Amino acid sequence: MAAKHSGKEEIGKQRCGAYRHAVADAHFYFERFGWCERQLAAPVPTDLRLVVVIPCHDEPDLIGSLNSLQECDPIDGVEVIVVINGAEPDAQNERSRSELREWIKPWFGLHVIEANNLPRKHAGVGLARKIGMDEAVRRLAEVGREEHGVIVCYDADCRCDSNLLGEISNHFESNPNSPGCSVYFEHPLSGDLEPQIYEAITQYELHLRYYLEACRFTGHPFAYHTIGSSMAVRSGAYIRQGGMNKRKAGEDFYFLHKIIPLGEFGEVNTTRVIPSPRISDRVPFGTGRAVGEFCAGSDNVLRSYPLEAFRDLKQLFADVNSPTNKSPLREFLSEIRFEENLAEIRRQTSNDTAFQKRFFRWFDAFTLMKYVHHARDTKYGAPPVTEAAGELMGPGEPRELLLALRSRQREFSPAER
Repeated sequence: MAAKHSGKEEIGKQRCGAYRHAVADAHFYFERFGWCERQLAAPVPTDLRLVVVIPCHDEPDLIGSLNSLQECDPIDGVEVIVVINGAEPDAQNERSRSELREWIKPWFGLHVIEANNLPRKHAGVGLARKIGMDEAVRRLAEVGREEHGVIVCYDADCRCDSNLLGEISNHFESNPNSPGCSVYFEHPLSGDLEPQIYEAITQYELHLRYYLEACRFTGHPFAYHTIGSSMAVRSGAYIRQGGMNKRKAGEDFYFLHKIIPLGEFGEVNTTRVIPSPRISDRVPFGTGRAVGEFCAGSDNVLRSYPLEAFRDLKQLFADVNSPTNKSPLREFLSEIRFEENLAEIRRQTSNDTAFQKRFFRWFDAFTLMKYVHHARDTKYGAPPVTEAAGELMGPGEPRELLLALRSRQREFSPAER
């Protein structure tokens, strides 16, 4: 696949005049942020309104993932785009391609984009998601849904509940101003893999849920899970916020934290995505890497973030005019020129609501995470996740704490903020 700016290859068919008119905003997006030209020549169904995008690189269970989607309660206007990707041809990718050719025709439209010659500098899950999500925008725009069409991110090693697509669709229909949502997820805690893998994934998911709960504890308004296999976005928001990035890991965090500050971001907790707990070394960090490192270690302990760092932020957010004198926060605030930026925010706002909105757009989720890392590395250290989560939730074993956080977060409503 050649990048759009290379000028070496043009893929796809000529757009009609009506299509050019329908995608005025999308056209600007592709001119500025697009990676490649149109990839799919297949006609777009007139009722298309939801597109699932699945990146696939070295995935031995793509068909299992698609079978799970196939078993979803059918809804109208759905397509699935699989992006088989890599920097060079790959044996497992070729097997996935062969399996797709033999797979039973699904109730939804299924399309495959082959992107096996991506530049090594960029080849990875972020670019693969971007290629698929950009193509989803093109197809939604062709039938006039560049604003309100829905793009769902899923992975090639996941399973899901049968109501997944219906519940995501219902969220956007019931919340017309919602730009996106995260979807409830649960890793399997038992099964056919080695017991140590399930021990690892229990602690890793506990780490993810503890971090979210600790962020909410601070009072920060942008605290949501940002998991690439369980998120969805409205096409118009995707266009306006510059689309998906090309990061090889963490692409989901960086992407959603362009969407969440738009307001009315949601959670779909009435269904489940079930990501695989398997070991993987395809990305520099994330679930597969963390599970592998846990299993390769000797102490069976996954370390997390100190609750004391979140206590510092809770105190700060409660009264930004009187920040704590604790050394790690004082040092960090000096580094980010807190007083200078605070004065500028005050000058630009005339009431508390406007101040809060502007303040948290500046002291955003990235800044929060940077402080937590700073406090961990310079002062508080990295406690075992069971200790950190137990300090927040009350003592318990990893599985017990995880189940308690699952229950709490599944019942959470953004309206509670």
